[in-house]
Amino acid sequence: MTARRIPGRAAWAQHGFWRAHRLLVLRRLTQLGVLALFLSGPLAGVWIAKGTLSASLTLDVMPLTDPFVVLQSLAARHWPEATALTGLGIVVAFYLVFGGRTFCAWACPINPVTDLAAWLRRRLGIEKGWVMRRETRWLAAFAILAASAATGTIAFELINPVTLVYRAALFGGLAGLVVVAAVFAFDLVVARDGWCGHLCPVGATYGLIGKATLLRVAARGRARCDDCLDCFAVCPEPHVIAPALRGREGAGPVIVSGDCTVCGRCVDVCPERVFSLTHRFDTRVDAPPASAPRPAGRPAPAALERA
Repeated sequence: MTARRIPGRAAWAQHGFWRAHRLLVLRRLTQLGVLALFLSGPLAGVWIAKGTLSASLTLDVMPLTDPFVVLQSLAARHWPEATALTGLGIVVAFYLVFGGRTFCAWACPINPVTDLAAWLRRRLGIEKGWVMRRETRWLAAFAILAASAATGTIAFELINPVTLVYRAALFGGLAGLVVVAAVFAFDLVVARDGWCGHLCPVGATYGLIGKATLLRVAARGRARCDDCLDCFAVCPEPHVIAPALRGREGAGPVIVSGDCTVCGRCVDVCPERVFSLTHRFDTRVDAPPASAPRPAGRPAPAALERA
């Protein structure tokens, strides 16, 4: 029996710890930094950001508004104030440049929770479990908008794990921790990447922005791919990889799907350095290396399409 492959271990051995984890480390520092901006006021009296990631005011000047909050407000028949619309414009403009679902991977405090669940699934050898359709997130979003329309409230904020985490950090209480634990358990034992990849309506909304964003991941070195599948194992949205990696039907090397979170784990864990962060117009592809036999035990390329 062969030992289970640990994604990223080969990249660590070949390129060192930092190059195999640098984007992951930077994401965690960014997430902690964002949380610190909101906690600095209540805990230290230095008010940098007031509110939560759903709606906030930075330095008492710059408003930021989550797009899904605005959609719920409109569904509830409440026209947002000018400040909220200004915040919406700033958020949309930022993520049109830096990637729609980078919010999910780089700012959202739930991401470390779901990443931990995904890591444990791999280490414990837990199979995929319930395979949810990707369209489920849209059903969830429409259901919440319907609830907002029926109740005249921003309904999702009552159960939004992101907001509940901030409330728990600021005011204590168990409600936020219970919801976070439920998300963790759901991703661990029920469905792989179930919350962020298939249910969260906030991520679905940022995915719409992500269809047109400038920042992208590209499989520029796809000719070097040895089909180790490490990228598929760690990607929270593995369906976005195959078109760019395999170049089917003339697809370019850039991952164009709005579902991509630009988390960069594929960049980190690939020992062949196939992936890189770039922009949507970068269609360069590295020249193929000299042919070499496929390493023993590696799956054939067709296995990529089933991952």
